[in-house]
Amino acid sequence: MAVRITRRDWARLTLGSVAMHQLAVHGMLAQQPRTQVEFQPFAAATRRLMQALHSLGTPLPQPAEAAIEAALKANTQPQEDAAVQAIEDALASSVLMNVEINPEMRLSVSRGAARGELVQGGWRTFLVRVQNAAGTTPVLNVKSPQAGAVGRRSSLAITGVEDFTNGAVDEVEARNRWLGVATFNAPPMTPALTGLELEYRIVQLYSRDVGEREATLQADCGWGEQDLGFRSSLPVLFRCVAAKEVRTHIRDEHGRPAIASLLIRDDLGRVYPAQTKRLMPDLSFQPHVYRYDGESVLLPEGRYRVQSSRGPEYFANWQDVEVRSGDTAIEVRLERWIDPAEFGYYSGDTHVHAAGCSHYESPTEGVTPVVMERQADGEALDLASVLNWGPGFQYQKQFFTGHALPSAVQTSSRPVAHEGMAHDATAIAAREEAAVVDRLQHSASPPAIDSLVRYDVEVSGFPSSHCGHLVLLSLRDQEFPHTHEIQDWPSWNAPILRWAHQQGAIAGYAHSGHGLVTDSTALPNLVIPPFNSSGANEFIADVTHSGLVDFISGCDLWPFAEMNIWYHTLNCGFATPFAGETDFPCLTDACVGGGRSYVRLSERPQGDSGYAKWIEGLIHGPSYFGDGRSHLMDFRVNSQLRGEHALDLRVPGEVEVTARVVARLDPISTEGTRAIQKASPYDKPYWHVERARIGDSRNVPVELIVNGKTAGRLVIRADGTPQPIRMTAQIEQSSWLALRIYPSAHTNPVVVSVAGRPVRASKDSAMWCRKGVDVCWEQKRQRIRPEEMRAAAEHFDHARRVYDAMVAEFS
Repeated sequence: MAVRITRRDWARLTLGSVAMHQLAVHGMLAQQPRTQVEFQPFAAATRRLMQALHSLGTPLPQPAEAAIEAALKANTQPQEDAAVQAIEDALASSVLMNVEINPEMRLSVSRGAARGELVQGGWRTFLVRVQNAAGTTPVLNVKSPQAGAVGRRSSLAITGVEDFTNGAVDEVEARNRWLGVATFNAPPMTPALTGLELEYRIVQLYSRDVGEREATLQADCGWGEQDLGFRSSLPVLFRCVAAKEVRTHIRDEHGRPAIASLLIRDDLGRVYPAQTKRLMPDLSFQPHVYRYDGESVLLPEGRYRVQSSRGPEYFANWQDVEVRSGDTAIEVRLERWIDPAEFGYYSGDTHVHAAGCSHYESPTEGVTPVVMERQADGEALDLASVLNWGPGFQYQKQFFTGHALPSAVQTSSRPVAHEGMAHDATAIAAREEAAVVDRLQHSASPPAIDSLVRYDVEVSGFPSSHCGHLVLLSLRDQEFPHTHEIQDWPSWNAPILRWAHQQGAIAGYAHSGHGLVTDSTALPNLVIPPFNSSGANEFIADVTHSGLVDFISGCDLWPFAEMNIWYHTLNCGFATPFAGETDFPCLTDACVGGGRSYVRLSERPQGDSGYAKWIEGLIHGPSYFGDGRSHLMDFRVNSQLRGEHALDLRVPGEVEVTARVVARLDPISTEGTRAIQKASPYDKPYWHVERARIGDSRNVPVELIVNGKTAGRLVIRADGTPQPIRMTAQIEQSSWLALRIYPSAHTNPVVVSVAGRPVRASKDSAMWCRKGVDVCWEQKRQRIRPEEMRAAAEHFDHARRVYDAMVAEFS
């Protein structure tokens, strides 16, 4: 049925057209090209356009909307012709650029009538008018050389690691990349052009800067648009209005000035500050930023939803913040649900990086200690080991001191220019870091910096990487003897382990699950893995050499793969501790401390002595590891903590196991938590307390593990309340015991010997290890240098003899 248009509607339509015409006459709107288009499809496209603008929170001015609404009611041919013109006039003041696609499918662009005004730190929405004489239907995007990312991601190449500079962004180029461009092709818009002779598209622009800036906008339809004459490129001068400096007021659970992780989104879910335009101390691959009390964030006027937290031991709280013309502040009061330090346990992540993977490698080769301190402190870690490795090794090694970095050193450290390095890159890093330090030092109430950071080495991207990546902690010297570059290092791991121990360091295997994944998710299982990657591979041989390897690491990959080799070697009497790690930002770039260890100490670790005590406690003392969402504290066997005294039963008998256990689940399962709970064990997140939730309850199981098997089980309510537990186990032979909430937390083992005999818990485990040596050797020998082959072969032969002897003990 035809829609009747009243005299009032036509008056509004006519007045709207007249008003738009008057603006054009007075030079406020540029005259734009006209084209003929069928009214019905054009009207449908216009309705979608208006819906999309409303969904973005950027509707047209009310007079323009009224004129369009009136025009859309046209129901006769003369009215429709006038209506198309009225809609074009109403949209003209929002058009930033006109795109013309001629019948030969060549692009040309011209300036529209929209004012070139942007807002610092925020997005502005514009229209693109597309006159499509070719009737083509490609995806239309707008791009700009000023819209490139400030940094770039590493290729994570293990070969050719010396070349990490191709494509680096220097200071001048980083400064020039001030613009963000997003072409809106999501519903209700169509993903591509419809082929209609005339339609409008939406582009959004973000400014990092304030003041006048020029950008070149280019229409991109997926073919060679940049023909002679640069007809598809349009230089535009923008005026960028200053954003508001929104101050943060952050207090911890004790009311002290603190740091928090802040995730800031607008009503459309867009993240602020824009990730691609961030410089230190903010990282482009993280949606959140870290702010100390008194620091600020730049936000344009508007409404925001802000999440604040500080790692898995804190609640994540949400608040609405409206930024207006007056003073605005983000007020944060952090809340903990558990503080392990109250029970004498201090957290650490033994494997994080300041370069490579998701870290940009420019303007510097990674980031500086100030940034890594902020990352660790922002996740409430007491200790973090920053490991220099292949990408950026030559640059990052300047921050290695052989000491734990106290706050005074960390906040005053500066990048040092070395011969051959990009001085522009060093300058921009130093300037950004200086600004951060200055804000902290001149704050009215400077926050305490609680995290201890030490730089060491991960042997990754080195010739021995194929045998497994090594974590070297407490080094005095990070350069292997008689080497000039990382390609000169040994091609297998045992020589590196011995060198590390010679200087008093400790060494272990990183991200142990790599190369150890099988079709079985049972723990333990007897399937022989391929040993074909960079996890705890050579470990199967190294562990048979007394004192050669100090620990094994995980919590960043599949727990059944990480811990299967650990369980089997424990069953063979090798009581190697396990360390929680993140491998940030490689296996995860969410945050540091996603996997972490908790070590029992008499006080918070500080300085070199505190770092050394924490490491000693990890290797020999009471400790546990996991995702930080559950905790297994004060694990005792017959009242003794791990490492206190040797536990030796003269005859088989019963032992008592006690602990203080706490976990926290949301009271009610949500769609998101159920997705984690029911996810495949091969999918992320691998370690998460939600995987331990029993059905729809708020309960999780606590298991007593004896020689890899469940010997007791209790169910606790995961409401964040510490609960004492007690279980007993019958010990018939020398055994190792541990507690776990799988896959969220696990203690390091306590060994109970019977009549002084070593642990020989399982012939199957000894045979698994023996077969594993052969498989590992066949994988690794192919990449060991000829001059190192004899020593490596003997090393593996020794492991074969050790496991053969163990198997024989069961005969």
